[in-house]
Amino acid sequence: MLGWELPPHNSGGLGVACYFLSKSLAAQGAEIDFIVPYVAEHNISFMNILSATHLDPLYKFGMGAYDTSFIEAINFNHKDPGEIRSIRDIQRLYCDYVVRYLEDNKPETVHAHDWLTFEAGILAKRLHGIPFIAHVHATEFDRSGADGGNPVIHEIEYHGLCEADHIVAVSQATKDIIVSRYNIPAEKIDVVYNGFDAEAYDKEKYQYDESTLHYLEHMKSQGYTIISTVGRFTIQKGMTYLVRAAARAIQSHDKLIFLFAGDGEQRDELIRLAADLGIVDKVIFTGFIRGKQLRDIYSASDVFVMSSVSEPFGLTALEAAHHGNALIITKQSGVGEILGSIFRYDYWDIDTLADEIINVAKSPVLLSVLQDNIQREYTNITWDDVAHKCFTAYNKAMNPGGK
Repeated sequence: MLGWELPPHNSGGLGVACYFLSKSLAAQGAEIDFIVPYVAEHNISFMNILSATHLDPLYKFGMGAYDTSFIEAINFNHKDPGEIRSIRDIQRLYCDYVVRYLEDNKPETVHAHDWLTFEAGILAKRLHGIPFIAHVHATEFDRSGADGGNPVIHEIEYHGLCEADHIVAVSQATKDIIVSRYNIPAEKIDVVYNGFDAEAYDKEKYQYDESTLHYLEHMKSQGYTIISTVGRFTIQKGMTYLVRAAARAIQSHDKLIFLFAGDGEQRDELIRLAADLGIVDKVIFTGFIRGKQLRDIYSASDVFVMSSVSEPFGLTALEAAHHGNALIITKQSGVGEILGSIFRYDYWDIDTLADEIINVAKSPVLLSVLQDNIQREYTNITWDDVAHKCFTAYNKAMNPGGK
């Protein structure tokens, strides 16, 4: 397994997905060596975690791994091991480690997650003929939120998808992008939605203390509805549309508070926009949070909005549902393909989003119905099913043509 992060050293949903997928694969009999590009303690016993570099986990976050405008197109063959100038140098060291690893280890398959590790997967296949599965959690078309994006990443994705013996896509929307934008045959791709492990969350013995977010709880007691969103502040996440929709909703219904949990390149822009629209007293920016702080935000919130321009899946929606939130999700978000008890809208349609927020906020009955019904849906989405489908993908990669 080739990945870029695992909890608690993750910056988003990719690490969470890798963790729970690996856990279910191991429970079904897989022996996993998981390679990460940093050194850290994970307290994970169901697989071996190997470090490709000596770097601290925070180092990789500073190298622009997910803010693709910062990726530098440095020659991948640059060979000075003492100089780390960009994410491309970390990837080079990662690939060097994988090559050394494969000198003494011959796994049955190599399962690589997203463009960050695709080059290492290609090396495993070319050097040793090991079947290579490319798992696509997001494409550069998703991350850029448009037709642009970083050409270096596009090239890596294209070659990885072409070389892969089989591809796993986290939604039908993601599969459609791979087929239409990269001209990959549809039969080479399996749609495997992410899962959710409610039992694992409950085992953490988390308990929300209302005094933790006293201000929000006081405002709720005064009839306010709390609307939250969680994610990186990038074009992909559509946060500017949400701020504008918030302003329109507040014009018609004053008792709304919006929580923006996260950080990213658009942070200052979003704060200025909220100020320009005159809603800074109703918008709270928490900064980057995870763990208990993130769960507290979910618990204090009534409604969770996923405003993404292009969201291959969207695990945060399931996390929010687990903590009792009603969901409003863009039609461009993959998780909406498997949920029914939600409101959906096109990411650019701020009028519809504002209307949906107002309707839920003004109707306690509607809010309660949405919250109750989503509880019955998300619990049926399990990582065990995801692992089973990944085993099917492994068999296809190892036995092309069904031989």
